[in-house]
Amino acid sequence: MLGFLIRLLPFWVREPLLIAIGSVLGVRIAYLAVRDHDRVAAGLAVVFLVFTGVRVHVVVRALRARRNPSPAAASADRAAVDAATWAQAQAPGQTQGQAHSQGHVGAVPRPAPETQQTPEKEPNAWGQAVAAVAVFGALAGVLWLAPHILPSDDSTPQPASCADGEHDALPKAYEKTPHAVTGDELCKALNRPDLAQLLGTPGETATSASGTSNTSPLTDGKVAQPEAEVAFDTYTVNFSATYNHLSTAQYVKLMKMGGEKDVKTRTVLGRPAVFSSDHTMKLEISLGSGGSGGPVEQGPLARTLSVALDQKDRGGYYDITVWSKSGALPDDSALVDIAEKVLPTVPGRGAR
Repeated sequence: MLGFLIRLLPFWVREPLLIAIGSVLGVRIAYLAVRDHDRVAAGLAVVFLVFTGVRVHVVVRALRARRNPSPAAASADRAAVDAATWAQAQAPGQTQGQAHSQGHVGAVPRPAPETQQTPEKEPNAWGQAVAAVAVFGALAGVLWLAPHILPSDDSTPQPASCADGEHDALPKAYEKTPHAVTGDELCKALNRPDLAQLLGTPGETATSASGTSNTSPLTDGKVAQPEAEVAFDTYTVNFSATYNHLSTAQYVKLMKMGGEKDVKTRTVLGRPAVFSSDHTMKLEISLGSGGSGGPVEQGPLARTLSVALDQKDRGGYYDITVWSKSGALPDDSALVDIAEKVLPTVPGRGAR
């Protein structure tokens, strides 16, 4: 149908339009072929460019023919003009002879006046070229606006976003803790577009993101402990804040007293920090009848970076924990990079 409509267009509209479309498609496909190293696309680009070259050659020949008509055509036109002039010169003499020989029969009919034919005006090539450009501009505008107007059929998975829980009631511990952040605020700070790249898996997209405003266990709900979690196909990252009076040095002593291994202290953003490792817990819940699930088992190993809430280490800390189902862990430098990117964006005490 489109080809039939194009064939109905005048020559000076159709050819510039085909040249414009062919050149744009040819250059675009050639770029994609070079970028993706696709031989099929390269061959298709060559076809479009050759087609465009042929149309350009046709237009150039047509322009030359209009500006410089061929000698044969000029001779034919001159012969036609001479024949018409000779016929007009012979017409009066023949009329007079017929009038003399038939004078006694009746009145001599008067010759019909000659009708001069006005030569048909040729179409303006420049006007048609401008019309072709206008048509091509309209088509380009429609193609540009189509993705914004028509519904998209893109099936690419979108990254998970944090739920808006601003209207949820907070525990009383948050009202008594100055500058305490919520789980939703931690989730928004952690769920960064470059989080997967910081983990060393830049091609992955977050599959889930959540935040909860909890309280620390064994404190009777008196210590605020919000947390957030963002999961990818490879790693899961948990980000929490504990608002107690325990300094990082005291926290390190407690870990060593508890027999934790692979404890390593360092400084992050000018604050005391410590690395530690521990196993996650694995709990299976049976939804079938006759059973409540299996016992709590030891899950894969997790790596945690704990950073003091402020440089003076007056109590409290942030925990950034990473683990995977396979047990693989990123380098400790990945946790440091996450802390240096995420902590300054936490509202309240995060940037101090």
